[in-house]
Amino acid sequence: MKKITIIGGGSWGTAIAQLLADNGHQVLLYLRDKKQKFNINQRRRNAKYFPQKELSKNITATLNLQEAVNLTEIIFFAVPTYATRKVAQAIRPFITDKKIIVSTAKGIEEDTFLRNSEIIKEVLDLPVVVLSGPTHAEEVIKGLPTAAVVASLCQNKAVEVQDLLMSASFRVYTNPDLVGVEFAGAIKNIIALAAGIADGLAYGDNTKAALVTRGLHEMSRLGYTMGGKLLTFAGLTGMGDLVVTCTSMHSRNRRFGIKIGEGLELSEAYKSINQVVEGVRTTRAVYEWFKKQKFDFEIPITREIYNVLFNNKDPLQAVDDLMLRGPKHEIEEVVQDLDW
Repeated sequence: MKKITIIGGGSWGTAIAQLLADNGHQVLLYLRDKKQKFNINQRRRNAKYFPQKELSKNITATLNLQEAVNLTEIIFFAVPTYATRKVAQAIRPFITDKKIIVSTAKGIEEDTFLRNSEIIKEVLDLPVVVLSGPTHAEEVIKGLPTAAVVASLCQNKAVEVQDLLMSASFRVYTNPDLVGVEFAGAIKNIIALAAGIADGLAYGDNTKAALVTRGLHEMSRLGYTMGGKLLTFAGLTGMGDLVVTCTSMHSRNRRFGIKIGEGLELSEAYKSINQVVEGVRTTRAVYEWFKKQKFDFEIPITREIYNVLFNNKDPLQAVDDLMLRGPKHEIEEVVQDLDW
């Protein structure tokens, strides 16, 4: 049995806490809402996210960040990417080199273009384990069969976190490709926005298939250029997460995209979802960074989503511009390999 801290009492933080508690671990769940703390500790409910789910007695909610960090050796960051740096800075005075940090956010920091593990490493100077994959909190907390990936440059730490999380309903694989895993998790949210917009425009299955397939190509190309391994994008954190995020109504990014496709303004779509939508910030971070580079390839889906979100481009026009691009080979590498 381990003592583990989860920073963040949202849907994913609560689901991870329940998973770990069901595995027999003692979990401290740090949050900032007094009412939420009372409900979890006294009523065994996170009323905001899972009002019907009785939480394990192994979970204790706390408002004391220093206590949450000092009493455990393993700390899960279950906060959005935009909050990662702030949380890391807040816990830095209490951190020792024995702590294991696990990042669960899927995004890229705006302005710096840093991945979550890079932000944490920069602030805390500790190796980081990343948890990623097709893992909707709404299904994990119900104990529905799920497979995920933990990635780290440190094999021992990845295996330790794998052992903590493994259960009959939650299978965990390890992967040393930290770059690929994080880029896959972040960029697939952009493609999910596109899939949602297509749904909002009432397009069909052919459109969705094209977006998912070409989206995988786009995220693989960019991730590989940044140092990720191509096969990682064919795995759970790439294709797996892409499929579930582009098709499920649990996906905030897809639901947000649907609202945009239906004609809502950005602010109205945010109000409708009422949760963090990582893909919006990631779209801006990726495209504004990409424009400054001199790569010999394009990221057309990301470009069009950026223009729809931030330049008020009509989604219908964005679709036309994607469809009417110049003719190309499907996969350049195949053409080269076959000397065609």
